Amino acid sequence: MTLALGLHGGCGTLERSLMSEEAWAQSRAHMGAALKAGWAILAGGGRAVEAVEAVVVALEDSPHFNAGYGAALNENGRHELDASIMDGATLEAGAVCATTRIRNPIRAARKVMESGRAVLLTGAAADDFAAAAGLDIVAPDYFTTQRRVEALAKLRERGRLGTIVAASEAEKHGTVGAVARDGAGNLAAATSTGGFNNKPRGRVGDSPIVGAGTYARNGVCAVSCTGQGEIFIRRVAAYDCAARIMYGGQTLAAASDELVQKILASHDIGAGMIALGAEGDPRAPFNTIGMFRGWIGAARRIVVGAHEDLHDLGPA
Repeated sequence: MTLALGLHGGCGTLERSLMSEEAWAQSRAHMGAALKAGWAILAGGGRAVEAVEAVVVALEDSPHFNAGYGAALNENGRHELDASIMDGATLEAGAVCATTRIRNPIRAARKVMESGRAVLLTGAAADDFAAAAGLDIVAPDYFTTQRRVEALAKLRERGRLGTIVAASEAEKHGTVGAVARDGAGNLAAATSTGGFNNKPRGRVGDSPIVGAGTYARNGVCAVSCTGQGEIFIRRVAAYDCAARIMYGGQTLAAASDELVQKILASHDIGAGMIALGAEGDPRAPFNTIGMFRGWIGAARRIVVGAHEDLHDLGPA
């Protein structure tokens, strides 16, 4: 079975002119490092679920993406973080939402999955669960970066002026996610996010909702989504991709492209996903000006991109 690994860093990508080339290069390097972390696990005979966790942890630790360190701020200027993970071999899944102190929410999601006692834990209970499980706990301001403070201020001003509809995808939201296929053919998916800037207190999007923002099923596909979570929940988007393959006979390419470019786009939202099938390389459709994305496929090369162009970072 051919190993494969893919990630997205959210479809809320800035216009090229709004970041320096140094910052863009650093973002690409961080995606490359995340892929290397996951690939090391797959190449060493590890499981797909371990690989996607490793990829997402690396992205959560980077300030360039809206998850973990550098996550979005809600309307009260606070962080509420969400994450989920799913093992395609067993259909087991775990998730946390509205957490405030877990350094790497995706690690907590996996612990929830492995506990066998729940699929989703919320808020303070999720924080306490993670602490009891020995995970890294941080002060809430650990996650705050100047970029997110400025984004919150800009959206608040847009709200005051009544121009919120003109906000860019980058101003509003972002997510990270990963999909993997291991040497045994097992699939897995993981997603993590800070939600959207200036979101209502207590709001939960699709990222921690199994079937909406994350889904994996052996022999079918693994999917992690990015975009306006409310629509992904209503469309059960991640599972819909799998259902189109299982019951509709579509290819992964057809299913993922139709969902992003037609179904989700019909709601006038920015949308994207990273998807991986039982065979072949990852797919990364998006309908915005760009989407942070990357993969390692059959060629065993590290490929990343933010806009239409792709960058080959060398052998895996």
